[in-house]
Amino acid sequence: MPTVLFDTKNLLTDLIARYRSRVDYLAIRLEESEGSSIILRGDKIETLSEGLSIGGQVRACYKGGWGFASFNQLSTLSDRIEEAVTAARIVGDEETVLAPIPIIQDVRQLPLLGIDPRQISLTDKKALCDRYNQILKGYDPCITTTSVRYGDSTQRVIIATSEGTLIEQSWVDMEMRFSATARNGDLVQTGRETTGSRKAYDDLKNLDEQVCSAAQRAVNALSLPPVKGGTYTVVIDPILTGLFVHEAFGHLSEADMTYENPDLLEVMSMGRQFGSEELQIFDGAAPEGHRGSYFYDDEGTPATTTQLIKDGVLVGRLHSRETAGKLGETATGNARCLNYHYPPIVRMTNTWIEPGKTPVADLLGGIKEGVYARNWLGGMTNGEMFTFSAGEAWMIRDGNIAEPVRDVTLSGNVFKTLGDIEAIGNDFYWDESGGCGKAGQSGLPVGCGGPSLRINNVVVGGEAA
Repeated sequence: MPTVLFDTKNLLTDLIARYRSRVDYLAIRLEESEGSSIILRGDKIETLSEGLSIGGQVRACYKGGWGFASFNQLSTLSDRIEEAVTAARIVGDEETVLAPIPIIQDVRQLPLLGIDPRQISLTDKKALCDRYNQILKGYDPCITTTSVRYGDSTQRVIIATSEGTLIEQSWVDMEMRFSATARNGDLVQTGRETTGSRKAYDDLKNLDEQVCSAAQRAVNALSLPPVKGGTYTVVIDPILTGLFVHEAFGHLSEADMTYENPDLLEVMSMGRQFGSEELQIFDGAAPEGHRGSYFYDDEGTPATTTQLIKDGVLVGRLHSRETAGKLGETATGNARCLNYHYPPIVRMTNTWIEPGKTPVADLLGGIKEGVYARNWLGGMTNGEMFTFSAGEAWMIRDGNIAEPVRDVTLSGNVFKTLGDIEAIGNDFYWDESGGCGKAGQSGLPVGCGGPSLRINNVVVGGEAA
């Protein structure tokens, strides 16, 4: 890993000292990153590349107004600081309110527990993708389209601020995505699997079973009947629970979504009851070993674990220093940027629902007709409303899993759905496949998890009844 940017700490402190008197706050974030990317689609290689990126960003705040500039030539840093400071002074007309954080000087590295992907040649990474692609293509003649994506990134970041913080931290992130599309006449079905790791390249080497699962779901769905649309009691597996808590609830917990939106702030008011006393929801980068884990966020705030819902009651939200300051709350270490091209904004890290007490087998009990849904194909949210597509699903009849069905989408209002959680399973699973998108910053690594859930009154889309 090159170190050209990281022999410049004295330069950073000197430049910050020079400009400190002109603004209320000044931060410089420098970044070195290297990685590789492979995309195979059928028999074609769409992407096969290795890259190195070196650059940085400057953020300045004056009377509540922000200036931002990014660069990829260290020699222009002084000019970029001048640009950010000038912009902040032009737009600032209120008061700078940033929640206090400790002043820290530290060097940290997220440890790898196995092989570093930088030790693996691009040829060997391509061979791994080829093997998985052959598994998809050879699974069944009905499969017409396959896709395998591989990516790894090593980032090393230094953050220096006018308050005296000087932090250096680094990490490695890896991800693979598999997709198979099967066709029978006009009927087309797709199966997908995604996995990721911040621990070791080894975690990506033995995924044959997961790859086969994507192909199998696509093929099996061709012969399945579509679900009859309606309102059902639904049992979802931990992977769908993780998707639900991240997409449907987590984004509404990001304080930049609420602090300038009075209507949403009223809905997301502290102390409001959203679910049963068994419901506990958290977000945090402090738990080790997950894709959303780190030591400090991109403002230098130490990683924390924030409880969002306690005993069914809203008790917390996710903050940058600015949103915490404006709402009179505590910074939670959730200011993150995808890379130096973007300013930090409030983002989730690892988001999860705590396990409950109900044995998983008992979640089906008493359901005369319902739906059991596992895994996911995709989804979307719009404010309080969500729609997710299940990767596979079965009908529940008289408390037992019955025939499989296809084209299952789950829709609803997140707040009503939280209140309709009837039982929380005693199982748990961490899904490390997340790549979150917000404000043009897509693919930010996150983790999510939870137990199986039994939810009443879920609108299930499918064939018209």
